[in-house]
Amino acid sequence: MGLLMSLMGKSLPTTQGLNLLMGNLYSNFMKKEIKSFDDFHFAILDMFNTINAALPGKHYDVPPQDKVQEIYLKWEAAKESEKKEVLVDFLKTSISVSKLDSATLITGMMTPPAAIAAKRASESLPQLKMVKVIPDVIFVPSATVLALISAKLSKKLFS
Repeated sequence: MGLLMSLMGKSLPTTQGLNLLMGNLYSNFMKKEIKSFDDFHFAILDMFNTINAALPGKHYDVPPQDKVQEIYLKWEAAKESEKKEVLVDFLKTSISVSKLDSATLITGMMTPPAAIAAKRASESLPQLKMVKVIPDVIFVPSATVLALISAKLSKKLFS
């Protein structure tokens, strides 16, 4: 147990894990028959899907299609022995961690209590008595999702 804990603090196992992950991804990538850019792009999307499904917590954004097109042209022109290096370099340089902005985080945290308070306040108004019929289990997540959608849309519209 002590050896495991001491190895976790050093960067060597992380580097080895990254190399192992890249090797496994590349071997899975090479199993696919890639004849065109669409096949290559689908394989890249599958790689990112595999990474995001395997690693809890952090998620990685897929690079834009024009960047994938560039690397496809380099990958296609490379010799068979250099293809892995081209792809691994691309993955190391283009992977970016998905980031939540503060507006989304605050909206996600503040909406559920606000939704409950709004529901309780509206239950006493005669015009809104029908709100009593909607269970909290449906009302709160619906209000939260709508608030998050509106926060994302307003950020895209006004930035």
